[in-house]
Amino acid sequence: MRLAICLAGAAALVLLAAARPAARRLPPPRAALLLAAAALGTAAVWIVVVGLLTLLLVGQVPPVAALGRWSASLVGAGDPVPPAASVAAWVAVAVGVAGCGTLAWRLAVEARRWLPAYRHAACAGTLVVIDDPTPAAVAVPGWPGRIVVSSGMLKALPPAEQRVLLAHERCHLDHAHWLFRFAVRLAAATCPLTRPLVAACDQALERWADETAAAATGDRRLTAQAVARAALARHDSALTAAGFTDGQVSARIEALLAPPPRGRWAPAVVPLLLLTMAAACALKAGHDVNELFEAAENAIRS
Repeated sequence: MRLAICLAGAAALVLLAAARPAARRLPPPRAALLLAAAALGTAAVWIVVVGLLTLLLVGQVPPVAALGRWSASLVGAGDPVPPAASVAAWVAVAVGVAGCGTLAWRLAVEARRWLPAYRHAACAGTLVVIDDPTPAAVAVPGWPGRIVVSSGMLKALPPAEQRVLLAHERCHLDHAHWLFRFAVRLAAATCPLTRPLVAACDQALERWADETAAAATGDRRLTAQAVARAALARHDSALTAAGFTDGQVSARIEALLAPPPRGRWAPAVVPLLLLTMAAACALKAGHDVNELFEAAENAIRS
């Protein structure tokens, strides 16, 4: 049991180290999928490991054992886990609960920010232009989603680059990129170790939308110019632009000026194997803990 728990945690840690380098060698859609899967998988393994350690600690408390009708001494004797690890698990539970609460608050604030524009879009259509000199463009999730663009952003881009902007934001809506963003943020809230994957996944999603816009317009250089011009407009503005200028702009421009990325899955093989190994070890640990408690219950009955 203890070995399975340790192997699950170790595989999850190695997965975190391998996911980002592997994603950089994948085309953007596959990179985003790999990063989201790695974040969610690691968080799930984290929850299982933390839950098992917490359960083992609680199961040794005599009043709890009496309530559950199992032997507290047998639970403590069965491949015992160091008390420090169990206490750390309780701390991790507190951190996870606090992180999820913070995420819920941020989502509520963000929804409140864009709700007026979304309501206006119900009458105006998918595209909403708001009268705001700050250069901003964002895809607001929903069914259907909306593209919100400020007048300042439209003023900063010539018509050809405006088409790039709209194709970019349309990609975010068509491929439900908000689900990817929510998934990695939920994983980071639950398991702080996955936080580096949030920025990496966001960058992959921006690259995905860039490549889609370049394919839609048939001009990679024009797409790079649009990204650069929007970034300059943001820099000149007193406020921060949203959406289209997210991510590492210089890296996005460099990628657009290079040939299109090759479609391949090979770099994802090792991270996916690590994810499978971590999940299998976590399930094995859960099975072992379940058998331990069954044996502790049988000891009381006999």
